[in-house]
This record gives sequence, C-alpha cells and structure tokens, in this order.
Amino acid sequence: MHLLHRFREAVVRFWKKRHLTQILLLILLVFILLSILWFAFIASRANVQTLKDGLSQATSIYDKDGAEASKLATNRTGGVPIDQMPEYVPGAVIAIEDERFYEHHGFDIKGITRAFFGNLFAGGITGGGSTLTQQLTKNALLSSERTYKRKVEELFLAVEIEKVYKKDEIIEMYLNQVYFGSGAFGINNASKKYFAKDIQDVTISEAAMLAGLLKAPSALDPYNNYEAAMKRRNVVLAKMNELGKITDAEYKKAKAEEIKLEDGGGSLADRKYPSYVDAVLDEATTKYGLTQDEIMTRGYRIHTELDQNLQSGLEKVYRQDHLFPDRASDVLVQSGSVLLDPGNGGVRALVGGRGEKVFRGFNRATHLKAQPGSTMKPLAVYTPALEEGYEYDSMLEDKKTSFKNYSPKNFSDTYQGEVPMYEAIEKSINLPAVWLLNEIGLEKGIDAVRRFGIKVEKEDQNLALALGGMHNGVSPLKMAEAYSVFPNGGKKHDSHLITKIVGPTGKVIAEHDGSTTRVTSKSVANEMTSMLLNVVETGTGKGTKMKNAQIAGKTGSTQLPYADINGTKDQWFVGYTPNLVGAVWLGYDKTDRNHYLSSSSSKDVVPIFRAIMEESVPHIQPEEFSVDSVNTRISGKTVDYEETEKAIREKANNLEKELKERAGQVEERLKEEAPKWKKVLEQMQEDAGKASDKVIEKLKEWQGQ
Repeated sequence: MHLLHRFREAVVRFWKKRHLTQILLLILLVFILLSILWFAFIASRANVQTLKDGLSQATSIYDKDGAEASKLATNRTGGVPIDQMPEYVPGAVIAIEDERFYEHHGFDIKGITRAFFGNLFAGGITGGGSTLTQQLTKNALLSSERTYKRKVEELFLAVEIEKVYKKDEIIEMYLNQVYFGSGAFGINNASKKYFAKDIQDVTISEAAMLAGLLKAPSALDPYNNYEAAMKRRNVVLAKMNELGKITDAEYKKAKAEEIKLEDGGGSLADRKYPSYVDAVLDEATTKYGLTQDEIMTRGYRIHTELDQNLQSGLEKVYRQDHLFPDRASDVLVQSGSVLLDPGNGGVRALVGGRGEKVFRGFNRATHLKAQPGSTMKPLAVYTPALEEGYEYDSMLEDKKTSFKNYSPKNFSDTYQGEVPMYEAIEKSINLPAVWLLNEIGLEKGIDAVRRFGIKVEKEDQNLALALGGMHNGVSPLKMAEAYSVFPNGGKKHDSHLITKIVGPTGKVIAEHDGSTTRVTSKSVANEMTSMLLNVVETGTGKGTKMKNAQIAGKTGSTQLPYADINGTKDQWFVGYTPNLVGAVWLGYDKTDRNHYLSSSSSKDVVPIFRAIMEESVPHIQPEEFSVDSVNTRISGKTVDYEETEKAIREKANNLEKELKERAGQVEERLKEEAPKWKKVLEQMQEDAGKASDKVIEKLKEWQGQ
C-alpha cells in the first residue's frame, strides 16, 4: 500500500513538472480550432448561391444515351411566394419549429444546448435543436444521417445560407420543399392533398395542422391518424397564441373548428415511364443509401441504362388488353417484364404491372417473388449436367419414379422410358430433369443456381428445385440476369438501372461499379443456347418464333393448389437474342378458385413475349448466335462455328509458314548472288576511278594551255 502511495506521488510530481494538463488543454483547443476552421472552409466552398434555383428544379432521369427521359415532377416545384401566403401560414411553422427564427443567424444556442443534453441522456443523436435554416440545409445539401459531424456541417452551412439569403427567402424555400406526408412536398401541395384548396385559402386551424405534420409526417398523417393530427394541431395553435401570432379569439375559434379532409391531388405522381422511374428510385435508396426526400427535393440528375425505344414498346404491349387473359371481371390478371442487355447487365426497359400506376407501388418486374417453374431447369439441372460431361443428346430416364418422399409427374402424365436431353428441354418434360439432378447430385444444382445469382433458401434444397419449386421465388429481373449468362459466353454482369447520380452542383454522388462473374464456360453456354433455340423452333415456345430475329428461351408454369381445377398459377417465358434478354411473368397477385390462368402450360405468356420482341427487335442491332439449334445440327445443315474458326486459324498459320519459307528462299538467293554483285560493284568503282583520272588529266591539259 505504501509502495502504491509513493508511485502515485511520483506520477503527480512528474505530471506537474511537465505541465501535462496545460499541454493536453492546448492540444484540445488546437484540435477544436482546426475543426472549426475545417468546417468553415467546407461551408464556404458550398455553392449556396444556387440553392434557391436548385430547390425549384425537378430531379431528371437520363437514358443510356444521355438524353433526358423523365422528370420526377414533384409537387414542390414552382412553389408559392411568401407574400402570397396568409401571415399565419409561415407563422404557424415558425411558432412550432423555430420561434426565434427572425432573431438568430442560422443557429440557436439555446436550442442547440437543449438538444445536446437531451441527446446526451438518450445516448445518441435523437434530433432536435435545428433551426429552420438548418433543416433547410439538411434537406437540400446534406445526407439524412444522424451524427455529430453532420450536425456541425449543418450549423456552418446554415450560417452561410443566412449570409446569402434574407429571412423571408429562407422560410419561403423551406415551406416550398419540405415534406408534409402522403406524397406531398411543399405547403401548397399539402394544402391540396389534405383540404383540396390552395394555401392562400386555408384557415388558421388548417395552417396549424399542416405545421404540426412536420414533426412526423407519416405518423401524424391525418388520413391514417386523424386524432393524433388534431392533438398536434392544438399544440401548434397554443404556441401561436402564446407568441402573439394569433389572438385569443382566433385561438378559440381555430381550436373549435372541425377540419374536414378532402384529397384534391398534390401527391407526387407525374413522371414518364412510371415503372422504370420507380425502380430507379428503389435502386437509389437501397443500393446507394439516398432517401426519397433527398431524391425528390434536390434536383439530382440520374443517369440510367434506359432505352426509350424499348421502354415505349414495352408499355405499348401492356396497353393491349387483348393480349392478356382476363377471365375475372373484378381483378386484372397481372404481369411484370424486364428487358436487359447481357453485355453489361443494364436494364433497358421494364413494366411492373397493368392498370393504375401508384407511385412506388408494387413493381412486379423487381419486387415479385414467384416460383419460376420450368424456367429453372436450364439453371439448376442442364447447365451443371453439361459441366459434368453430359451432352445435348445424352439419354435421360423418363419413367414415373418416386425419389424417396418426392413423386413428380410429367404435365401430360405420359412417359417415354428415355429421351435425349435436348428433347426433354424442348418439350419441357419434368421427370428427366428431376432424374438428372438426382444423378449429378443436388449440391451441384444448388451451387449452379447460386452462381446464376439466385438465392437458394434452406427450404429450397431438395429435388423439387429442378422444377422451380422455391420457398420465396424470384422476380423477372433476377431471371433476366440469370439467363444473360447464355448469350454472354458464360459470364454474368450485375443487373442495374443507374449508372451515376449527379448533384445540382455537378458533383457525382454515386456511380455504378458492377462486377462480372464467370458462371460457366463459353462452350456450356453455347450448348445451352443450341438447345434453347430448339424450344422456340419446335418446342413449347414456338409461338415466339420470328423470321427476322433468332430467339432462344424457355417456358415455365406452376400448378394450381386445387386438384379439381385445370389451369396454372404462374406462367413464365425467359428468352433472348444475342444482345437482349427478356423475362415475362403472368398471373394473379392472389390466386384462388376464381382467379387463376385457365390455360395449361405457358400458352398465355408466349404471345405476350412475342409481342414484346416484335416491338423491340427493330431497335436493337441485328446479330446471330455463334451456334446453331440442335435441330439444324441433327439435319446436317449446321455450320460448325468452332471448326470454321479452327480452319481459319489453320489457313492463317499455313499462310504465315509459307510466307516465312518464301522469305527464307529470297534471303538465301540474296546470299548466293551477293559475291557476284560485289564483283560488279568493285568493277564499277574501278571504272569510275579510271574515268575520274582521265577527267583530271584533261583538266590539267586545259589549264596548261
């Protein structure tokens, strides 16, 4: 104990002697000073002068060629000037959100102190303390993350904004871009959304309700939680009365007013190519971490892989109701489709459904999870089988068989004993696929599906995977990405819509940096294409065959859960040309005894895919596969592209060898003739010397004369 006391005294003496307390305080002060200077420097570089113009611009979507394709025409664009609003409209917002707005210079010390201690006790950043200027800064210039670093940036940028803009300009910008819930950006549009009137016509009570929504637009949405919205309105009214923004009489009248809700529009929905744009927003939020508010309020420029010709053609097909088998009068049969470039994984077009286009509603091209049926066979069975050494004409067993507790059946419930692989694919026969997966091993099938980019759950790890039996299922986008492996020589690019996102000041905020995966060999991919060409030529997909384009693909369908009804639950077609992959799903969102596809197999989806390709083919580069269909190969009319390439290389090698031989012969001949030419040159030099001597002698004679 005595030794410990002596050690403590020694440490204290050393600390005092070296003035460590002063040194640490100095270091801390220097750090704080440098931090202040750094944040001040960052804030000074922000282009806040363009803030007002930027907030009035809509976010634009650009296609693959850089042309503007669509605008996210949020209802905040073209806001209402502050002098056209009743005084109690901005007064209500200022009273409840920032009562010292006209007194501070961008930040409020009292509010910051109160929020700091509140966050300290809460153990993290919970919000609060921000002035309206800081909120405008956060919404317009910063990310929505809750960190002390972001709060400090917000403070310094708010000061810069206060230097550039007048108070009325700041509150005007804030009111015209802030989110009020139910898809309404800007106070005038919120007024239309909730009261079916312009902001100039709202009452004090209605203005207070709108101001109250800012705390939690979703939780306080009066359409979903009227009582909570009214309680919050009363809080705002009391604050307005306390600050003298309304009289006691106005307060009593406004509090007694019963607000009647009426939807007069004002929610954001104006956008061209709605399904594609909604999918872009999904990707921006899930992949790049942006919020919907950021995207809708900051005037971003989002560059995408969109092909407007393909998108327009796809939407045209979906407007042709006669193509879709609507057997029920109360509900539309639904569909989702994707067109993808196999060369880079770029989504060229997509449609997420039929009927009304709800803003960011259920997108069946990307959100859908449905069992893929027989479209899974090439991925889970035939690709790994080819990798294991099976060939297109290998004989597969086609007998009614039970695999332990699993007893699959052919669609026709007829069996041939055995069939070649290409015929099993062409006619979409079930038993050979299940038998083959069992032969090569389930694990190899699971591994192949995962390589194609499709998630395999624990519940999916059984032989039913051969026929597309999956617990969660897949989307058309995932199936298009998987099938892109075949026309792309065995390689898969990550599917994506966005190439880059540019902010209003020109800074690139996010950029696509996808990866390429080798899924299988080029020879296996080509062999699959050869067999899938058969499907279109003479198999279950022959309804998609076109004269002016080569198409390979696979049909798929899933059974109804009702044994006494003949029909299908889902129908698929996934097909491709050498440079475009398409995937189409068809079915009802909720299948029951009254809502199902009455046709067998994939008879309904095939004409839809054909219509899509008829619209698309004129807008893509005409190309042919480097392989022929199995039909052509069997008939003997095939062109063996590998042999042709080998023959060309052999001729090139022979020509090179011949040229080398001739060059060698020329060299040898030159060597043989060299001595003769040497003698000729020496004789010429000797003759030239004699001639020169004679000329000199003659010149001397002339000089002597």
